[in-house]
Amino acid sequence: MKLKKVIATLLGAAMLTVSIAGCGGGSKQASTSGSAGSGSDENTLVVYCPHPLSFINPLVEEFEKESGIKVEVVAAGTGELLKRVESEKANPLGDIFWGGSLSTMKPKAALFEPYKSVNEDHIQPAFKNTEGSMTRFTDIPSVIMINTDLIGDTKVEGYEDLLNPALKGKIAMADPSKSSSAYEHLINMLYAMGNGNPDNGWDYVTKFCKNLDGKLLSGSSAVYKGVADGEYVVGCTFEEGGAKYVADGAPVKLVYMKEGVISKPDGIYIIKNAKHMENAKKFIDFMCSAEGQNLYAENNSFRVPTNSQATPAEGLVTLDSVAVIDYDAVWAAEHKDEFVAQFEANIASSENLE
Repeated sequence: MKLKKVIATLLGAAMLTVSIAGCGGGSKQASTSGSAGSGSDENTLVVYCPHPLSFINPLVEEFEKESGIKVEVVAAGTGELLKRVESEKANPLGDIFWGGSLSTMKPKAALFEPYKSVNEDHIQPAFKNTEGSMTRFTDIPSVIMINTDLIGDTKVEGYEDLLNPALKGKIAMADPSKSSSAYEHLINMLYAMGNGNPDNGWDYVTKFCKNLDGKLLSGSSAVYKGVADGEYVVGCTFEEGGAKYVADGAPVKLVYMKEGVISKPDGIYIIKNAKHMENAKKFIDFMCSAEGQNLYAENNSFRVPTNSQATPAEGLVTLDSVAVIDYDAVWAAEHKDEFVAQFEANIASSENLE
């Protein structure tokens, strides 16, 4: 499948509107126009999406080819697009909101239409649309990344193993105040090592901070690069970031923590009172089908499919083979400042003990 390239610049609050014609038409256009979704053509669909165009285009092109529906993508940040949906409630111009984590979208559930895909029976149990309007589309779990040249005989199967004195100062961890993947790991630790009660996980976090030996990195990319380059033996990161290094042949492997894994799904949602409701349902059905989700691997996307019949990219696993932790994403988001401050206090305390 030929990827259509769209190059445009987003200035300020301007949004990128991309019309992607089907494979037969070959036309494409991009603009920073704020207008979209006239709704005059019943054979169209307007999609609001924060994902990169390199990820969007192959999937949209295949949907257009299969359905004959012309898709118009309005690309911008999640927050900006949500504001747009809210401002358009009386007269929605978009049909689909494609992207946005559940922790961000659940508080906005009233903006979206109840719909369960015809493929819902094939969605993995951990990612069922239990709310009615929150279809899980892809998933990005937290993982431990290991440098296979450096690990030697040291066993690392989960969080408990990161307390091994042999790993002191050799663990790459980003600052959770600056990295969303690091904060996901902190929440993962609290739930997993607290046996489901995050309040009981702080004893582990205190010990883990001591084994970091005062080292915190600036962002998630520094973690997986640091492990791949041999600066660190292991690192706490997210699957999508580490899987590319595995695929590229770097001396690394990914471990899914035996104590349990928090996985952060992205969603796909129908905007309330969408003008192209039936087309929107067809879009969700396609994107949640095995055929649609197999396109991730074909286009070198390292995201876990939520459909149990889809084949993940090489190096990834389906999450029905790991222990997925059921956690309250909204609660975690609400307590972020508090938990980050407590984590930083543990780091400071461990440094003072040296």
